[in-house]
Amino acid sequence: MTDLGRVLVLAGGLSHERDVSLRSGRRVAEALRDVGVDVFERDADSELLSTFDTDRPAVVFPLLHGAQGEDGAIQEVLALTGLPYVGSPPASCRQTFDKPMARGLLERAGLNTAPAAVLPQSTFRELGATPLLEAIVTRLGLPLVVKPARGGSALGTSVVRKEEDLPSAMVECFAYGHVALVEQMIDGIEIAVSVIDTGDGPDALPAVEIVAESGTYDYHARYTAGTTEFFVPARLTPELTEQIKRSAITAHRTLGLRDLSRTDMIVDSAGTPWLLDVNVAPGMTETSLLPQSVRAAGIGLGDLARDLLGVALSRAA
Repeated sequence: MTDLGRVLVLAGGLSHERDVSLRSGRRVAEALRDVGVDVFERDADSELLSTFDTDRPAVVFPLLHGAQGEDGAIQEVLALTGLPYVGSPPASCRQTFDKPMARGLLERAGLNTAPAAVLPQSTFRELGATPLLEAIVTRLGLPLVVKPARGGSALGTSVVRKEEDLPSAMVECFAYGHVALVEQMIDGIEIAVSVIDTGDGPDALPAVEIVAESGTYDYHARYTAGTTEFFVPARLTPELTEQIKRSAITAHRTLGLRDLSRTDMIVDSAGTPWLLDVNVAPGMTETSLLPQSVRAAGIGLGDLARDLLGVALSRAA
């Protein structure tokens, strides 16, 4: 066994991404056991805090996705209980999970984001959906990407290529949140760059190029084996590869993140990277992007997880 002490892998929760979280948790727990770490797994439920009284871990690896795991709530709980954990501080999680807020910070840092509109569901009720939707198309054009302002795993996200499809896309979006982020769609190569920091500063791992069979990297394409082709490292020029790695590190630092993150981008036909999203709790499933980058870098997932836990313990000390 390692000298980390007893490690809790926290997964599950009640968000729409519960199943993905459980799969991530199982994979990381198995990888840690393979490198000799004493691990136990727990769901994030009403008995969690009482567990800390009877079976208190030395350090926690939270692998909760969606609102409960990425909006800063579970990080705040762990901070309140005095438990060291892997991942970003609560305030950084909150501002990153709020896509419009994160966009503003990243734009001020000099990174490219697509033209967009942010509208709550109540505005459509009060001012009328038809004129608002017409104004969106007039201002941003087509195609568009409609997504919840807070959320992950592409849940509630739609690509709109025809104006008549926009109302149903808004309904789908509002099923997962009360505020919609409507972005001008950027055509190009979809790229994900993971950033890790095991104590020597943030470092970008090999970029993953994503080619979804359906043309859209939606929830099904993310978590169904065989529906998406990945190229690691991405098929980009060395100069562009370095540029997107710098962009991912800038995003990580700008948003105040620590330990690990993943930045999703589109590289257009002119070679310009456009930021789509930054994730504070990247998935760790068999089809997730960060583990593919870790493997391409020649790092074992268990070794990386163990090192991040060590950093968390050192931070607490």
